[in-house]
Amino acid sequence: MGPLPLTELTTRARDIFRLVVEEYLESGQPVGSKALAQDRGVNLSPASVRSVLSDLEQAGLLAAPHTSAGRMPTEVGLRLFIDAMMQVGEPSPAERAAIEERLKDPGPIEHALEQTSALLSDLSGAAGMVMVPQREGKLNQLSIVPLAPGRAMVVLVGEDGHVENRVIELGGEDSAASFEQASNYLTHMAQGKTLAEVLRDVASEIATERSALDTASADLVQRGLAVWSEDAANRPVLIVRGQSKLLDDSALGDIERVRSLLDDLESKQSLAALLERARKADATRIFIGSENRLFSLSGSSVIASPYKDAEGRVVGVLGVIGPTRLNYARVVPMVDFTARSLGKRIG
Repeated sequence: MGPLPLTELTTRARDIFRLVVEEYLESGQPVGSKALAQDRGVNLSPASVRSVLSDLEQAGLLAAPHTSAGRMPTEVGLRLFIDAMMQVGEPSPAERAAIEERLKDPGPIEHALEQTSALLSDLSGAAGMVMVPQREGKLNQLSIVPLAPGRAMVVLVGEDGHVENRVIELGGEDSAASFEQASNYLTHMAQGKTLAEVLRDVASEIATERSALDTASADLVQRGLAVWSEDAANRPVLIVRGQSKLLDDSALGDIERVRSLLDDLESKQSLAALLERARKADATRIFIGSENRLFSLSGSSVIASPYKDAEGRVVGVLGVIGPTRLNYARVVPMVDFTARSLGKRIG
């Protein structure tokens, strides 16, 4: 028999099904008929409860991992519960304060992304993940500042005030005049352009000797831009933190599933492809187990939400990944609030 829609379940079956799912998500353990019969809201004998559980199992909503181990929701049952029965609230004041506190640091955006991923892991007890935004904002300044003999810092300033920097190693000691000429040239070339446009235009000018730079300054410019070009190519698309949270006591009995999940997390390209599906969503998306091929073996769930910049453009996705027994009612609003808070931070 295929899974039944919620409207075809009796009131008694709906109540027991809800209790089973809520208890399973709370404890991570199959729920027995005796425990359900003792619930003050059921008022049924264990035999009557077993009969309802059997009907729900035949409907494809519950499963019994072992003969006498009680019932747990199937992936189909979880989807029904999430879509039709789950009541989602708001993060607690303490959770909202923790999220806002962690994201108020005015430092580089990469630090905020790292903090967000770790924060989601801490609050959910699962692994947190953030897709790095593809920034194509216009630039205001691009300069090279000497730090010490043989070392310099390349500083990028966006029109929106966003600042990033990279330290580069130089072959020798360059003069103050070379640094000044290189910085003035880069800032002139960068104003009002995206980084990709700067890389293209500078490369063209230097190749055709139209830059009016001396040899030392041209070398500084090329080294300074190289670090950004390499960074764009090598930067991980996804930041994942908290994998160790997946190795809790309840995971020891299902170590193969956890090992499979950790392998999935290493495949960041595939995981990023999954999160791309959440970029187009208007709200938080939930992917359960085999609903996506990536987690068909590990049977894991992903809760993901797009985050936007000040102009309302989706620039990335964040979320959590963990076992299907995640506390969805708590984690979903937490992910949604974090996405909105990160969007404000990005500006």
